[in-house]
Amino acid sequence: MKSPYSTHVLAITLLLLLVAGCGGQDTSNAPDDADETASNAQLVIEEWTVEWENSRPRDPYVAPDGRVWFCGQRDGYLAVLDPETGETTRFDLGEGAGPHNLIVDADGMVWYAGNRRAHIGRLDPATGDVTTFDMPVPEARDPHTLVWAPDGNIWFTLQGSNMVGHLNTETGEVELMSAPTDRSRPYGIWMDSQGTPWVALFGTNRIAHVDTEAMELVEFELPNEDARPRRLVVTSDDRVWVGDYTRGYLGAYNPADGSYEEWAMPSAEKSRPYAMEVDSEDRVWFVETGVQPNLFTAFNTATETFEHATPVPSGGGTVRHMYRDPAAGAIWFGTDANTVGRALLP
Repeated sequence: MKSPYSTHVLAITLLLLLVAGCGGQDTSNAPDDADETASNAQLVIEEWTVEWENSRPRDPYVAPDGRVWFCGQRDGYLAVLDPETGETTRFDLGEGAGPHNLIVDADGMVWYAGNRRAHIGRLDPATGDVTTFDMPVPEARDPHTLVWAPDGNIWFTLQGSNMVGHLNTETGEVELMSAPTDRSRPYGIWMDSQGTPWVALFGTNRIAHVDTEAMELVEFELPNEDARPRRLVVTSDDRVWVGDYTRGYLGAYNPADGSYEEWAMPSAEKSRPYAMEVDSEDRVWFVETGVQPNLFTAFNTATETFEHATPVPSGGGTVRHMYRDPAAGAIWFGTDANTVGRALLP
């Protein structure tokens, strides 16, 4: 099925936005001129309204042909948007599939997490055929977030199952490892420059990396016991940046020396940071979902200042995951307001 999208464009100057909601936060790590730094640039956000109402479009990913794939989590579909024409094509996966996240390979094949059916699937857009790779044990019930390994295989989290998995995309073999801490809820996952997966353990105040030789998780405990890391990203210096969902802090773990620093986010404890990305300048981008409209915000890791706190035009509801298109200098995201969005980075 092909269908048009309605489009909304917003370019917002930022002087007053970063000031709003900052009362009561700890600014001990922020330079005095942080607001001034943030006020001098614009972030342009464009959104396409999805025609399938309340289908929770999420986790977009740019394919080699420039089209943008996303999951319809509630309606059990995958869809692809052509940003040039606004047209989409939908591929139904069947009732109860619960596609949660997807990634696209160099051949244009779409790999997705079958969160409610305990599998990872591969869609061939040319034929519509779906190949499924089932989890090898019943306890591994909910593949969650996928990430590419340098060798073309896939690492993934299983939140409720308390596991991290590896899929060999050539053989279909799945290997699983349990997190050392019970009910730690492995959630966001990211690769560092050495090919090591890092995982946010949302049920605890811990993050972990995978020892790829021993095939086991090695945990690091965040200093504050109330911290709950939901997503994380890794910058070019291999520092691991953590979004503390409950406390409203951005943290940086340095594996080289074991140090950890953190900065209170612009909306402080109301932030509820969720989706995260990092750009070519090592700015860490995140969405504050605890405020409405959601705020699309950056942290300049060179100057240690927050920038570009820009409202999502649709309100966002909740922005859960993002993908950066380096060729276009843009970050794509989906919203609970039933839109797919693109932020053109300043």
